Amino acid sequence: RPYHAVDPHLLEWVHIAETDSFLLAHQPYGAAPLDQRGRDAYVADTARVAVALGVPDPPRTEGELAQRIEQYRPELSSTAAARDAARFLLLTPPLPLVARAPYGVLAATSVAMLPGWARKPLLLPYFPPIESTVIRASGRVLVGGIRWALTAAR
Repeated sequence: RPYHAVDPHLLEWVHIAETDSFLLAHQPYGAAPLDQRGRDAYVADTARVAVALGVPDPPRTEGELAQRIEQYRPELSSTAAARDAARFLLLTPPLPLVARAPYGVLAATSVAMLPGWARKPLLLPYFPPIESTVIRASGRVLVGGIRWALTAAR
């Protein structure tokens, strides 16, 4: 399909997917989970940026965000190019050998956070017991180490 980077509909999809992903990742891997007020405030803050970028009416609460994602789901589909991109990013990233193990943990953590409806069309694996234990714990250790290193560097 033709694509134009300033199409407000496509801009909104990028905005809500990104906002949802950051919010979802912050809960288990952020320094402290956000309560409902904090999650809604985050969505509202990102809405101001979205408006400045051309999204006409972005969601301003977590509930509105979930509704918008549901509205976009019928439009989403997988393509060979999307599956190739996922395979490249997950299995053969252009990284030095020393960086591949930590990157692999972050990649596995990212995949584990995807809902089934997003994961299945990309042919990404699903291993609930491993994801909820080994991958989540590994992700917490790695992200905690990154947080520590960034704090120590200040």
